[in-house]
Amino acid sequence: MPSQYTIPPQRDDSWFAPLSIDLIVKVFKRTFFHPFIAWIVPLCFRAQNMFWDAPPMLVSIAWATFISLSWVLGAINNRLAFGLPREVDLSEEVIVITGGASGLGLLIAEVYGMRGATVAVLDVKEMANGEARGVTYYKCDVTDKAQIARVAAEIERDVCLPHQTLPAIAQILTGSKQLGTPTVLINNAAIVNGKRLLDMEVEEIEKSIATNLTSHFYTLKTFLPAIARSEVGGTVVTISSVIGHVGAAQLTDYAAAKAGITAMHKSLTAELRETHPEIRTVLVTAGQLSTPLFYGVQTPNAFLAPVVEPIDVAKEIIAAIDNGHNAAIGMPLYARWIDWYNVLPLGIQAVARRIASVDTSMKSFVGRNGAKHSEKNGVVIEAF
Repeated sequence: MPSQYTIPPQRDDSWFAPLSIDLIVKVFKRTFFHPFIAWIVPLCFRAQNMFWDAPPMLVSIAWATFISLSWVLGAINNRLAFGLPREVDLSEEVIVITGGASGLGLLIAEVYGMRGATVAVLDVKEMANGEARGVTYYKCDVTDKAQIARVAAEIERDVCLPHQTLPAIAQILTGSKQLGTPTVLINNAAIVNGKRLLDMEVEEIEKSIATNLTSHFYTLKTFLPAIARSEVGGTVVTISSVIGHVGAAQLTDYAAAKAGITAMHKSLTAELRETHPEIRTVLVTAGQLSTPLFYGVQTPNAFLAPVVEPIDVAKEIIAAIDNGHNAAIGMPLYARWIDWYNVLPLGIQAVARRIASVDTSMKSFVGRNGAKHSEKNGVVIEAF
């Protein structure tokens, strides 16, 4: 079995393979596109006794002003879009992660477990590293409403109440405080069939839609009322995919489900903004991750569409939860602009799909076991 954090084999193994547009943009955002660095340039010119009306001085001041205004407008945009953050105290947070036994979900669970938060992992598989510090594992099929309800009761009994402080327990016993409940829900479980629609059995389609889409409704209906009752607010994280925006051959079921949860998340965010403004929502639109979920899939261009490391996505999700922010996370860079794809004329979309090999990349799909996909070895179950 390939390592869960191993990048799928790529076509380009040259010395500059790690170089990508994402890396270049990250460097520029911290240098030429950062207000502090931009204003250093005219200050350096002035330190050289350059006159204020000298062309280099005027150009550098204009550039620094433009960058500063862009940052201010960006901050205003984020405030209008996402509102004020909620206060987060990890000692009070109870984090539920579906599909957290491996991959991205396991990374997030381990980080929060080590930092003192209470973490409950729901998965049909055993945890990849056995017992993780601060993490409680519950065997649960998220497509089964009864199992989710049972596990939710167990979480409140086993995880939430024992971690309450003595004053909080006293309040619970006197009825002045609700029983400790989950405050963060991360819907992360997913499966991939990797087959053409005509090659899939109806049962496989139903299983895929149930896991990738319907389970989100089950977990939200189960845990969201408890989050809404929490005195500290809460956060709902939805792990989606760029495939939900563009579709791809051999991913009809997966693409349909991811498009569905993206729309569901946006609608849920609108509802919560009106009824429970203390609850934050985080939508993650990820490209190809280096987990076994899509192991063997070849990215057509490692420079423009690099494979994303789970640790990088985990850091963004953890930062959003820690800071109490609403957020829309897109990784790599093209994932943040994927909505513009559907604005393009259909002819240009067709050309872009061909250049990007969107509809041929799954031909090399091998999945978790590293064996060629077949009717006998077809379904890969993995946290995404």
